[in-house]
Amino acid sequence: MLNPILVFDIETIPDIAGIRRLHELDSSVSDHDVAEMAFQLRRQSNGNDFLPHYLQKVLVISCVLQDRDQFRVWSLGANGESEAEIIQRFFDGIEKYTPQIVSWNGGGFDLPVLHYRGLIHGVTAARYWDMGEDEREFKWNNYISRYHARHLDLMDLLAMHQARANAPLDALAQLMGLPGKVGMGGAAVWSAYEAGQIEDIWRYCEADVVNTYLVYLRFQLMRGALTRDQHAALVNVVRDHLLKADQPHWQEFLSRWPE
Repeated sequence: MLNPILVFDIETIPDIAGIRRLHELDSSVSDHDVAEMAFQLRRQSNGNDFLPHYLQKVLVISCVLQDRDQFRVWSLGANGESEAEIIQRFFDGIEKYTPQIVSWNGGGFDLPVLHYRGLIHGVTAARYWDMGEDEREFKWNNYISRYHARHLDLMDLLAMHQARANAPLDALAQLMGLPGKVGMGGAAVWSAYEAGQIEDIWRYCEADVVNTYLVYLRFQLMRGALTRDQHAALVNVVRDHLLKADQPHWQEFLSRWPE
């Protein structure tokens, strides 16, 4: 495997300030009503209330870092950082370590959101956007191309880049014997945020990113990049780390993931 490996997942909420600006709404309209108006307009134009990427405010980015036998999981945004700080720190990590980044539908959702929101906040990400201008090897393997390995969108690749073949992470993870989603679904993030349940949101996101990492390890086994013994050893590193973490979401995760 390429090292290090950075698996990531984001959770978002409606960009209330941006929606206010675009629709010239003043403070007399509550945040809740601003969001409901945006959802209703979206349903009328698109048939569902999923807001466009540029109106998705990044609340948290959960990450798994695997470097040789080291395993770590954490969330940018868990300490109340601003959206600009969260996004800049994510791209700073890419700048510093040049990892292979791995996602589930990152090409379809997470990265376009980070592009738009980073642009809004003036984030800098030179290494991420390099397509050979600074380092020649990035011409042939960069983060931007759908068909290069520096960003591996597992969902897109496994579906052979055919949207009709896409699979939801939760269902596939459960079919593989993994826990799947823990705590809530993505559709519940906004209501959880309104209720002040920020910790529940980043814990849910962390569970998703660990599921994605475990699917990635199984994919590496399938493609011959890992032997069965290597795969088992890396899975055990994850299990041991979560056992030591002793947090409620990891206890639930492990209870749904029998050895």
